[in-house]
Amino acid sequence: MDETDRLLLRELEENCRIPLGELAVMAECDEREVEERIRKLEELGAIRKYAAFVDWERAGDGLVTAVIELKVSPERDYGYDRIADRIARFRQVRSLRLMTGAYDLQLLVVGGSMHEIARFVSEQIAPMDSIRETATHITMKSYKENGTILAEHDEVERLPYSF
Repeated sequence: MDETDRLLLRELEENCRIPLGELAVMAECDEREVEERIRKLEELGAIRKYAAFVDWERAGDGLVTAVIELKVSPERDYGYDRIADRIARFRQVRSLRLMTGAYDLQLLVVGGSMHEIARFVSEQIAPMDSIRETATHITMKSYKENGTILAEHDEVERLPYSF
């Protein structure tokens, strides 16, 4: 993979709907070459999927998100992989990572309410044999997601301050 491929990946990650012509100008090559490079990156698995980033709060859907941390007993010969595969299958789980630090796995979970997330953790995740401890953190507000700034606020006029 060369610098042109990396440039294409960065630009597509930022906006997967960017026109081929714009990519060709940025990459300093013709559209056919860009198209071929993208096809090869897809075959290689470097490009896994194209997606839209939706601001669900603005769309009027009151989804609740939470970060759930798990302490896990790794399985002999499999480590964390089998429990991670099992957890990843839940539709509520948007991302799952093996982490350093106090907890082993970190999940990003969505649900219709805090109660729904609590029920998911207590009924689906916590009872698993390998799970030793959970910590759930409800997202109160998102300012930036996947490189996209979400919070738009008007300039706050600061009052003069004097002693």
